[in-house]
Amino acid sequence: MTQRLHLVFGGELVDPSKNVFKDVDDLHIVGIFPDYASAFDAWKAEAQKTVDNAHMRYFIAHLHRLRDEEAAASSTEELG
Repeated sequence: MTQRLHLVFGGELVDPSKNVFKDVDDLHIVGIFPDYASAFDAWKAEAQKTVDNAHMRYFIAHLHRLRDEEAAASSTEELG
């Protein structure tokens, strides 16, 4: 069975219309989740906590897309 890991993280943005973090050292790493449904639940819970702050954003990163076990060389292996 293929594992589809997802990372949920967030932080304060410089401008709410862009995806540039104000301080990457201050990112909130919520966690890594085994499937999209549990990642979505975690994302939603964190996003709702900060709904009054327009500059605060949470994201779901599809970690499983960074590494394709079927490919001869995944994009992360090419980095060295």
